[in-house]
Amino acid sequence: MDRANISKPSLATNLLRTLLVGLLLVATGCVQGESDAQTPVTLATEIQDEILTLDSHIDIPLNFATGYDDAMARPGEQVDLESMREGGLKAGFFIVYVGQGARDEEGYAKAKADARTKFDAIRRMTNDQYPDHISLAVTAADVERLQAEGKLIALIGIENGYVIGKDLSLIATYRDLGARYMTLVHNGHNDIGDSAQPRPALGDGTSEHGGLSDFGREVIGEMNRVGMLVDISHVSKATMLQATAASEAPVIASHSSVNGVFEHVRNLDDEQLDAIKVAGGVVQIVAFDSYLKAVPTEKREALNALRQVLGLTSPGAFAGMDDTTRANYRQGRAMINQKWPGADVSDLVNHIDYAVQRIGIDHVGISSDFGGGGGVEGWNHALETSNVTLELVRRGYSRESITKLWGGNLLRVMRVAEQTAEQLQAG
Repeated sequence: MDRANISKPSLATNLLRTLLVGLLLVATGCVQGESDAQTPVTLATEIQDEILTLDSHIDIPLNFATGYDDAMARPGEQVDLESMREGGLKAGFFIVYVGQGARDEEGYAKAKADARTKFDAIRRMTNDQYPDHISLAVTAADVERLQAEGKLIALIGIENGYVIGKDLSLIATYRDLGARYMTLVHNGHNDIGDSAQPRPALGDGTSEHGGLSDFGREVIGEMNRVGMLVDISHVSKATMLQATAASEAPVIASHSSVNGVFEHVRNLDDEQLDAIKVAGGVVQIVAFDSYLKAVPTEKREALNALRQVLGLTSPGAFAGMDDTTRANYRQGRAMINQKWPGADVSDLVNHIDYAVQRIGIDHVGISSDFGGGGGVEGWNHALETSNVTLELVRRGYSRESITKLWGGNLLRVMRVAEQTAEQLQAG
């Protein structure tokens, strides 16, 4: 080809070429910008990797952290150390739960013994079995230090003040063993106050104390003195309001949801939410199917039949299940849920949304009640924890807000309780 005969591009052609190149660069920049922009999934992953994720209520069986129930890997269970690590659940309150029994010398002795068994199990996990993987935190500062070290974090909560019987000195004993909160009452009234769910089989009427008993007020005073948070989940409305007013430190609801979305005896109404806000406390919205949305009658009947067949009819029966019963229950429940789908992560966040709108982002947190009947579609295992963060991102929650929901608010309340205890002990 004779290059001499190739005509030079005209000025117009050069201008056109420049314009096209410019447009191409702009287009390329736009495409590149879109690819660089974080999707909800990548943003949720980034946030979850960086922040503390603290579940305020994880139930354990009596044989936890033994040869029969290894805390590192618990096939068929909702939480173990491997799944916490893989799922991004960095911290959890492991629960010393004891079901309500007879209020006599024998009943109190059994409750105390069962509580000690669970305390020992949690401490065995952290101190003897897997100290390189998980450590026990007893202060908010401990939590922050362990998070910085990259370790999993265990905290201890007590569910049911029945474990102290009528002995106030046990509160300090349990605090020394690591307990940072105590649910005043469970299903059935006790010596501290009235339950939201009385147990006629134990002789309960609708109300026994008209809310908080005189002994209950002493209990709260001692909990404040030693720095143990008052947990008002499970208590009657009267007990809740009186306990919140009596406590010198903010209270928590460790695993409750809200009546403003779905009315249930275990949920909190607007007056109760407002009281928690005024007290500076926090409500930990719980991923418990029947607290989040209505359960069809047919499904309820099927679940009741399953519990009857497996002998799971009494409160607390779930915590005492053997491995075979537990496996049969999970299989049966999965079949029932397949026919009648339960609540999902979206339903959980609906309750979070309502609470945040009612009382503000500083007073809301998250809990699972894994091991105690909790879990919803999308968050039915510690491995699925990121799905909650993802739904929060999709709803428009900021990194700062998600940090507060996933543990920041609860740590703040813990610090206030610690400061209150220091002031009370100083006189």
